[in-house]
Amino acid sequence: MSDTSSSPDAQPGSGAEGAGTGQPPSIRVLAQYTKDLSFENPKAPASLQQQQNSPQINIDVNVAARALSDADFEVTLKLEARAGESEDPLFHVELDYAGIFRLQNVPNEHVHPFLLIEGPRLLFPFARQIVAEATRNGGFPPLMIDPVDFAALYRRNLAQAQNSTATTN
Repeated sequence: MSDTSSSPDAQPGSGAEGAGTGQPPSIRVLAQYTKDLSFENPKAPASLQQQQNSPQINIDVNVAARALSDADFEVTLKLEARAGESEDPLFHVELDYAGIFRLQNVPNEHVHPFLLIEGPRLLFPFARQIVAEATRNGGFPPLMIDPVDFAALYRRNLAQAQNSTATTN
């Protein structure tokens, strides 16, 4: 869990069934699925020829969560990778990979960080494999995305949200 708690209005739901009963917090994965997958190889077959230099690869990672009920939440891990120049890419892959999680015995103030740190941490290996297979099936070496520190990503996004709120007030 994160040492940073979010504001109550940023929480997707309570997820605190049984909180305070002395039971340890738990997270169960009820389902995992691909919501959206796109792979583009706009310069094929020329892009499949030997390249003189390795292309620059830009990877973006984002996470979203929404409440489905008091204890069930959907967490979506969004991965986007682009190889080559932005106006002339060799390939572009986008994946929205989601899971439905059931939280039990999680205090309300920890639901948001629990979902946005532990949820994507559990989804990441599967999403990484899908991206690797998509790039390999597109004729390129498999793109093996480095592990992501979702706690640091959460803290950075929380700080950016607080800064944008402070500048608008």
